[in-house]
Amino acid sequence: MPNHVDWLIFACGAHSAAFALFHLAFWRLFGWPRTLQATSHTNRAILQIANAQLVWVFGAIALLCFAMPGELAGTLLGRAVLAGMAGFWWLRLVLQRVWLRLPHPLVHALSGLFLVGALLFTVAATRGSAAG
Repeated sequence: MPNHVDWLIFACGAHSAAFALFHLAFWRLFGWPRTLQATSHTNRAILQIANAQLVWVFGAIALLCFAMPGELAGTLLGRAVLAGMAGFWWLRLVLQRVWLRLPHPLVHALSGLFLVGALLFTVAATRGSAAG
């Protein structure tokens, strides 16, 4: 039976997988590339490329969490990866407040999900040395 940290890392993986799927849906959710026509070709390309890269990063992190939880929890490199993702989510939460100050329930829900990711990865990174 997996220990507490294994379940925590599994939750980190599920969170990352969910965000990979969410970002895959951006083209449909936001009507890309049609709704991006008002900006320059370069900005359209940058936005879509950055989003595709986020899908890759979230997918890779999810795969690591599902396939190598012991290595993530039990090695310095693994805990550094978890800490890096914690930093990613803390920064994402702050930047949400800086650049997306919309009083909309969905924006608040996303902020809550960013906080969940920040907390999951922070706890996993700091408690990882307890994994067996």
